[in-house]
Amino acid sequence: MLGDEHDKDIAAAIRYAVDNGAKVINMSFGKNFSLHKDWIKEAFNYAESHNVLLVHAVGNDGISIDESPFYPNDYNYDNKGEVCGNFINVGSINSNYGEKMVSYFSNFGKKNVDLFAPGENIYTTIPENKYDFDSGTSLAAPMVSGAAALIWSYYPNLTVQQVKQIILESGTKIDFDVIEPQSINKKVPFSELSKTGRVLNVFNAMKLAEKWSKEKNNLKL
Repeated sequence: MLGDEHDKDIAAAIRYAVDNGAKVINMSFGKNFSLHKDWIKEAFNYAESHNVLLVHAVGNDGISIDESPFYPNDYNYDNKGEVCGNFINVGSINSNYGEKMVSYFSNFGKKNVDLFAPGENIYTTIPENKYDFDSGTSLAAPMVSGAAALIWSYYPNLTVQQVKQIILESGTKIDFDVIEPQSINKKVPFSELSKTGRVLNVFNAMKLAEKWSKEKNNLKL
């Protein structure tokens, strides 16, 4: 996440992916300033009109992106609202279930982070056709992207808004305090670090997707 991507490039890349048949676009980049947020909004809306889900890594600065904006984002900081219904912002957790479960590097935010997913010490591909362990919200976002792809592979008639809501509502709810990223011992309710207070749960997501596929009139917008 070097912050060197131009808004024009982001918008063009989203449109290109949509036009070439993508159903899920995983975005592992970000920056603290956006010159042309309108271009991004139009690209987000274009993806939504084509039933395409956008999944974004929230960044690795250990900060609240409610207070320090991080782009691209579906949240309009000026008007205090979301600009689309097809965007999921993902933070990172580790395998330490308990107060230390949130990755020390993960950004967070009650308004701007949707949920958390595993993103620490993930065995993944690296250059030169090899594998190794890596960490970052860039590892957490693909977990959600993969869950969305799995849902659609079984239930292709679901809308992008339904897939997003299924992922968010089916996550495991965490009801205890955790150590806030980049702090030594400051504890906060896990529910204050994201909109949902939940962690990705693929099993629950598939069960809910099956239920919703049989009940087509339960979309909540």
